[in-house]
Amino acid sequence: MKESKFMKKKILFMIINMNVGGTEKALLNMITQMNEDEFDITILMLEKSGGFLSSIPSSVHIEYLREYKKLKSVLNLPPRIVAAKRFKEGHIIKGFNLLFIHFLSKIIRSKTIFFKYVLKGIPNFESEYDIAVAYAGPMDFISYFVAHKIKSKRKIQWIHFDVTRIGFDKKFAVKVYKRFEKIFVVSDEGRKKLISLAPIVEDKTEVFLNVISHEVILEQSKKNKGFKDGFDGIRILTVGRLTSEKGQDLAIKALVKLINAGYNVKWYCLGEGSTRVEYERLVVEYNLEEHFILLGSDPNPYPYMNECDIYVQPSRHEGYCITLAEAKCFNKPIVTTNFTGAKEQINNDVTGLIVSIDEEEIFKAIKLLLEDRMLYVKLKENLFKENSGKTNKTSIKNYFVYTN
Repeated sequence: MKESKFMKKKILFMIINMNVGGTEKALLNMITQMNEDEFDITILMLEKSGGFLSSIPSSVHIEYLREYKKLKSVLNLPPRIVAAKRFKEGHIIKGFNLLFIHFLSKIIRSKTIFFKYVLKGIPNFESEYDIAVAYAGPMDFISYFVAHKIKSKRKIQWIHFDVTRIGFDKKFAVKVYKRFEKIFVVSDEGRKKLISLAPIVEDKTEVFLNVISHEVILEQSKKNKGFKDGFDGIRILTVGRLTSEKGQDLAIKALVKLINAGYNVKWYCLGEGSTRVEYERLVVEYNLEEHFILLGSDPNPYPYMNECDIYVQPSRHEGYCITLAEAKCFNKPIVTTNFTGAKEQINNDVTGLIVSIDEEEIFKAIKLLLEDRMLYVKLKENLFKENSGKTNKTSIKNYFVYTN
């Protein structure tokens, strides 16, 4: 027994890829705080891609699901398109089987049948672990794969998003989550929403706030120069993927109101994503080419956070917004929409301003900060007090102690 006490815990985290995003950043932050003398960590990815690949510590093992390249079209494209391709290639039976399994899974409302068919013939993952984590949750395929294809003593499901906003498959979750000993949700509000949809998982569900390192963030902020345009007005910053749920379109519309009101401001968006073309069109439509700047993706957003005047998080929904938590480290006035978990990160009118998910409300909050210097300074001072003395010594070990 004494000998086992000092054996490393073998832990596998399964994720889609290492794109520059909140879920991936949260994973990196956590594993960098896990002592390599205590934990033997593996990251299993569906595909080898992402701006954070080079940030993975050298002590971490990296694996890829080699079969995913063949599975990707079946999992992500409409079955009729995949079946049609198989028919053209002469794989008639495979095409009909795919359509049959798809329709059967729809009729009996069982996604597990479809995943079982897709993974037929693919062997279980070779290594055995103490803990296997479906980290990119709730991503159903990863949950199913960890539940059925990974050998481990304990299994954990991680939930990073507001399940009421992402098409959560309750029936699938209730069935598959039975195989997980713990379900971690990244905010208390997110946990309550999960339980409201699937009350049966309440007893195994806990809150695990995303880990950030104040020391590392502040150190990284000194490594590069942020803004390079020489602008002498008020810089507003938003960090996040360019997607509808992150709400950059609300930022564009709020900026129109600020410019029309005569304020000397520029709004910078750091991130890349699927809605970039749409946002570029909006910028041109509203004549904001000189005022709304799409900076693209940067794995180190901290110099920009350090140099901005106001940080705005205009998201429509989040699980736990890690960019908001990181922005707080720099004691800059913050405006955030009232997404899931926002009130757990910001004390309204004390450490930031929380507004409804609406461009008019975002505009009014920024306008208030621009005009009320006392409020602007108060928010900065209160964030400084909140951040002072934070040691950031999160004991990751405590969350896995039950595996002994």
